[in-house]
Amino acid sequence: MIFETKRLLVRKLKHSDIEGFFELESNPKVLQYATGDPKNYEESKEDLEQLIKRYDTPKNDFWIYAVENKENGLFIGTVALVKDDEGNDEIGYRFIERFWGNGYATEICEGLIPYCKSIGMKKLIGCVVDVNVASAKILERFGFKEIEKFVSDDIGLPETKYELIL
Repeated sequence: MIFETKRLLVRKLKHSDIEGFFELESNPKVLQYATGDPKNYEESKEDLEQLIKRYDTPKNDFWIYAVENKENGLFIGTVALVKDDEGNDEIGYRFIERFWGNGYATEICEGLIPYCKSIGMKKLIGCVVDVNVASAKILERFGFKEIEKFVSDDIGLPETKYELIL
């Protein structure tokens, strides 16, 4: 386990997550504000395998973890801790569409921020596509401050970069 909240468990991905991972990665609505296109089952399986292999890679700076509902053990999404192009620690999260609207993104941030502090991170970055108002409000709620507006090269949409000094 990486960390847990009242309702959620954050842990390393495992091969048995493939059905939920595919549901997440194949949904265009989930990926509408993210880099990459929806994936088929085989592409999702390969991605999952590569993410699992990264856990044992020396100097890995691309950590994607599973988010599991503690009550029923269901895989409901992922949370990311990755280095951006400038070497900053960037957070991100995705949830399977049928689990939207349950407050999970807020709850993940509640657990993720103290976890990041506990492992020695000094600053977190979050980039949010401007039309994704809900995600921006979550970051602002936890004290993230707007530091830059830009149009991303990868998805071509206006985004805002937020920063939280830990």
